[in-house]
Amino acid sequence: MTQYLLFDSLTWPEVAGLPRNCPIVMPLGTGFDRIRLAEALNQPPQIALLPSFPFGWRGSGLPVPENILRGYLQNLINSLREDGFTNVFLLTPPDTNLAFGNWQIVQSYPSFPDPLFSLEDLSKVVLIPIGHTEQHGHHLPLSTDTIIIDSITSQVINAIPDRACKLPVMPYGVSTHRSSFAGTLNAGGRAFEDFWLAVLDVLVLLGFTRFYLLSGHGGNCSFLTNVVKYAGERHPHIFCATSYLYLSSPQGIQILEQYRQSSTGGMGHACELETSLMLFLHPDLVHMDRVVDETEFISTPSYYMDWVEGGSLIANPPWSDDTQSGAYGAGSLATKEKGKLWFEAAVQEKIGHVMEIHEQYRRRAEKKKPWNANLIKPLPS
Repeated sequence: MTQYLLFDSLTWPEVAGLPRNCPIVMPLGTGFDRIRLAEALNQPPQIALLPSFPFGWRGSGLPVPENILRGYLQNLINSLREDGFTNVFLLTPPDTNLAFGNWQIVQSYPSFPDPLFSLEDLSKVVLIPIGHTEQHGHHLPLSTDTIIIDSITSQVINAIPDRACKLPVMPYGVSTHRSSFAGTLNAGGRAFEDFWLAVLDVLVLLGFTRFYLLSGHGGNCSFLTNVVKYAGERHPHIFCATSYLYLSSPQGIQILEQYRQSSTGGMGHACELETSLMLFLHPDLVHMDRVVDETEFISTPSYYMDWVEGGSLIANPPWSDDTQSGAYGAGSLATKEKGKLWFEAAVQEKIGHVMEIHEQYRRRAEKKKPWNANLIKPLPS
């Protein structure tokens, strides 16, 4: 019988140890039949399942142009092929022509059985959580960024359901350091921007006017800034915002400093912060016995690594220059108790941002009313 592995629950050394002929499958949506999938692949001993791609195709409730979706997916698939995996497949419902040829498996299944929105959501802020599937050292799973940002966003919805709604979390983002560690995927910066701008175009067409793109992965943030700028130019009547990760506000930084035990360099990636959050949210996926602390980032006064990156220089040197395990920081100092405190603070930070987005939209709409009225001139008699 075929054994199924959840790819994003593995650590990168575990991915590195997979046979390179192991089939790896990315499903569009959920609800597919695993028995039929194994039959389509001739009953291999193992199949590694990637996290489901949540929307973007016809029938998903939020379709984008197929060439834009294809570019995003092709970059992700190519990431794994560059790692040497020879059997990487896309699992799709029928009538989804993405030109993947023999690498596309077609199966009838309810790929997105529930509607994404209702009419009452149109006046809410649409929260768009974007994580990633990438290495997090020897002790955290590839799903770390996705779990954290989806949990924060879901808790915001629980707290203020009348002010915000959310999309399903996207588990794929941008990692320009992809080749350094096995299992790290990369959607590609330009394909990423094109996809999210297309998503916003569809949502605006449906009548939504307020958006908050929330990233759990630092590599997404500069590209999301571009998306927000493009969207604001293309749709001047909306208010669309993003922010740098979470706990990056003055209040967030204050609570980080209040409870952290590490010095500068201890909070970067698979670090004291992310490990603490995962110990609180998903301790079954954390392997504290495998933690490797790495805090010796090549630092200068204007360029160094910490949670809110400091210094005036922006650069992107290879990660392998600074870390052998894939971690930046002191994961050994993590505790569940700190994770709970930081998680709750992150939720409050995002609730505050949602309320600001509503206020920004309201005040700007009111300011535009007289301006729009002045543009309407009576016809000459």
